[in-house]
Amino acid sequence: MKCTVCKAPAVIDVRRHNANFCADHFVAHCEEQVRRAIEHFRMVAPTDRVLVAVSGGKDSLALWDLLVRLGYDVDGLYVGLGIGEYSDVSGEYARSFASARGVKLLEVDLRDEYGFDVPTGAKAARRVPCSACGLSKRHLFDKAALDGGYDVVATGHNLDDEAAVLFGNVLHWQMDPLSRQSPALASTHPKLARRVKPLYRLSERETAAYAFLRGIDYIVDECPFAKGATSITHKQILDRLEEASPGAKHNFLFGFLEKARGVFEHVEPTVLNECAVCGQVTTGEICAFCKLGDQVKRRRA
Repeated sequence: MKCTVCKAPAVIDVRRHNANFCADHFVAHCEEQVRRAIEHFRMVAPTDRVLVAVSGGKDSLALWDLLVRLGYDVDGLYVGLGIGEYSDVSGEYARSFASARGVKLLEVDLRDEYGFDVPTGAKAARRVPCSACGLSKRHLFDKAALDGGYDVVATGHNLDDEAAVLFGNVLHWQMDPLSRQSPALASTHPKLARRVKPLYRLSERETAAYAFLRGIDYIVDECPFAKGATSITHKQILDRLEEASPGAKHNFLFGFLEKARGVFEHVEPTVLNECAVCGQVTTGEICAFCKLGDQVKRRRA
């Protein structure tokens, strides 16, 4: 197998592009895909300050590395969620990456700063852990961006992630989520930074290969609460489809973005308020994060 670009020995094939790449040209391929994503959706301006949500996994660390290589002003944010050893190890990988590359990592510890962690919050609110985790991270990302003066929050969602989310939303015709299914969401309130997903053109396999070739160490284990998640089932279904028909995930996601997304954008816009407790943006009087914290306090009392 030879590199499609230079004919040197290839290290990876990308079947949906009908291409093979040597190490150098694969790294260049990943950079080009992220550059095109940013350019197409006008995700980041040259003067923007970017905050990358870092989990210690391959996708978020690869994204951080790619944005730095592309010349953007970017810092990382790691949120300690208190999920036992998993959180301890993932935090170590995030810190190690930042230290080795001389980049700035901000840290927020949910338990230390707010008095509860994801398992405790989920139990108190009678939520599944993934729900408590998601709403906590969204709140803390938005707060850190506002406090730090960042223009953009970037997350490491890749092609597989986005295709699986779209599959689930279409399967159940979730109109509101479909109206927001986009690699770039504009700010809808002065307190909210733009949210972008610059890896949406790269598959999970590609981000893993990029991390390996760039010498990025990352936590390999899945979050223990992810076992049995519906999103994983959707990914497995799409993986089988991709194996039989290379490019299926790309065609599904990009077809929606190019041909159908505009139809769902006409859903009635959500009215946003400021939380009466913390001042963060919410759709009600009190945000879900503050409600979660209150439920933990009342359960303990």
